[in-house]
This record gives sequence, C-alpha cells and structure tokens, in this order.
Amino acid sequence: MSFTEPISITIGGVTTSLPRTSVTGDASEYTSSDGGLRLLADHSLTGGKRHRRIIRLDATKVSADPFRPVENVQNSMSVYTVFDVPSAGFTPADELATYVGFTTLLAASSNAMIVKLLGGES
Repeated sequence: MSFTEPISITIGGVTTSLPRTSVTGDASEYTSSDGGLRLLADHSLTGGKRHRRIIRLDATKVSADPFRPVENVQNSMSVYTVFDVPSAGFTPADELATYVGFTTLLAASSNAMIVKLLGGES
C-alpha cells in the first residue's frame, strides 16, 4: 500500500509536489519535477527477525564550487528516520508512542537539539 499522492513538502517556505515515480516491492519513491527532492519509503525484513522501515528525503542543489567559484557543482543531503523493530514484542501503538516521544524531544524549544546537533554538539 502506498501513501496518498502527490505528497506535498514545504522547505524554507517553498511547497513542492512529489508524485509517486517508482514502486519496487515494498518501496515507493516520490520525486519532484526537477529531481531536486526525492522521498523514499521502504520496508524490509532483516535477518528474518527484525523489520526495518525507512522514510528518507534526499535533496540536491547546485552551488558554487568552493575551490573554483566560477564553476557550479551539484550537492546533496539526506534526512531519514529508521524504525528497526523486532517481529514481535512492540505493537504499532508502542512504536508510534516511541516515535512521538522522540520527535517531541527533537522539536522542543524551536528544534534546539537539532540546531545543536547540526552545530556539531553531542
């Protein structure tokens, strides 16, 4: 089963539509028309005992090469969340509660932990 599409994402005040562009097994990809954003949702069974569920956003942009400023280069980054759960022992409600606690921690005080993490703190 796939997400409702197109998926809309807003980054820096700009909303981008991501229609589904690929379905392979238990994975779906959603890509912007310019290819600058790609969302991947994937489910896999690892070692026959654990389920790995990933949602990942890849972003690319062109910017000046810091070593040759007159030339442009393509740069990319990714942000993703992985759920690595045993086949039994945690219900979807348990998994959701853990995720909500985690994201609440990260988003608290205007994303203070993420700001610090991106600044190199641990």
